[in-house]
Amino acid sequence: MASRLADLIRKARRLAAERDRLIEALAADWTRALRGQGLTAEDLEELWGGLTEDAVRRGQPADSKWTAQAWRAEAQEVIARVRAKVEAALGER
Repeated sequence: MASRLADLIRKARRLAAERDRLIEALAADWTRALRGQGLTAEDLEELWGGLTEDAVRRGQPADSKWTAQAWRAEAQEVIARVRAKVEAALGER
């Protein structure tokens, strides 16, 4: 049982690290795409809201083991993390 628990912990850490790398890459892509576009705070608010809605609506596969509520929470958290990184990078200009 202890070895199974250790395996699950390693897997969770690996998946979390991969998720963090993907968020970093996505934030870098969005930063490059948005830099110099002259978007207002309202424009960005609309963008992040739309991305969140789209991720919630389209992202969950039909055969997913996630509940709709869990999927929504995960999508909101990921978009919030990407948003924070992008807005911080754009603010450093």
